[in-house]
Amino acid sequence: MAGTSRSSARAWLANPAAGGIVLIAAAACAIWVANSPLAPAYAALLHAPAGPLSVHAWIDDALMALFFLLVGLEIKYELVAGQLATAARRRLPFVAAAAGMAVPALVYLAIAGTGLSRGWAIPAATDIAFAIGVLALLGSRAPASLKVFLTAVAIADDMGAVAIIAVGYTEAIDLEALAAAAGVVAALVALDRHGERRVWPYLAGFALLWVLVLMSGVHATIAGVVAALTIPAAPARRIEHAVQPWVAFAILPLFAFANAGVALSGIGWATLADPLVLGVGAGLFVGKQAGILGAIWIADRTGFAPRPAGASWTQIWGVALLAGIGFTMSLFIGGLAFTGDPARLDAVKLGVLAGSVLAAVSGFAVLWWTGRRT
Repeated sequence: MAGTSRSSARAWLANPAAGGIVLIAAAACAIWVANSPLAPAYAALLHAPAGPLSVHAWIDDALMALFFLLVGLEIKYELVAGQLATAARRRLPFVAAAAGMAVPALVYLAIAGTGLSRGWAIPAATDIAFAIGVLALLGSRAPASLKVFLTAVAIADDMGAVAIIAVGYTEAIDLEALAAAAGVVAALVALDRHGERRVWPYLAGFALLWVLVLMSGVHATIAGVVAALTIPAAPARRIEHAVQPWVAFAILPLFAFANAGVALSGIGWATLADPLVLGVGAGLFVGKQAGILGAIWIADRTGFAPRPAGASWTQIWGVALLAGIGFTMSLFIGGLAFTGDPARLDAVKLGVLAGSVLAAVSGFAVLWWTGRRT
């Protein structure tokens, strides 16, 4: 019986939908706590000092660096040996991801206006864990080509989001710390060229790089992606397999619990019509599907890149809807855009939750209905 239980647990943890389910549960728990008598204790815990950082900052700046390390490892694998390994394979995901970032940003700016322009990138990101998790729940109703395509788009989307965080949300820069960080990167590259295949030197370099990037003024999570790109294939796969369960079932749920809590009391139509809430929600739900579906249609019609094999246009629309689930990355960027402004952060959370839920439910419904008919 014990062996069977362990086997069942391993099978569940290996299910792509499992991480998304845990993430949803953590977000729901955060919303419940924020609207319960525990709300003051919840806020006090997140802002409590823990050494040089607050509890909230340790989650967002330190633990999430491991998430970005995993993102970097996945990006490198896909570029070297995966779905983005050749120019032909990159065409459609890159075009779809670019349009899927640009159009939501334009929708946001059209609604929110220039006064809230710092949040332009909030609806530009796709949450790969949520999106792939919802798609996995559909099983055989969704063609395999769509699962591969959505993964490739999400990886390309992550590359864009990382660039936006590094460039768009960096204030003052400490050049000495940044130069020291560059030296650590050079040392990691040298380790690779000299054939170092043990894991610990790369993890030690990553830890040092995180400290220096944090000191430099560039957001510290960027250290995860940069370090990942210097790690050779063998240790990279070992690190990825070791880190992935912790990220999926501990770090991302902790991030969701710390960032998704928003008070819902007093919310009415006027609140939902707030330019920031509406801009973020419409960017995710309207902008994402319009950008991705439009890019695929143009690429297919012009012969630049064919649409995913074996998928109908309705199914492609369903996947474009799922790409509007922007939960983790959108909340992360929102926190960078409106740091120190609780009212606007709550508006961002509400817009992200509304847009992501609409995208998830609509995308699932379209793909389930289409898959049933097929």
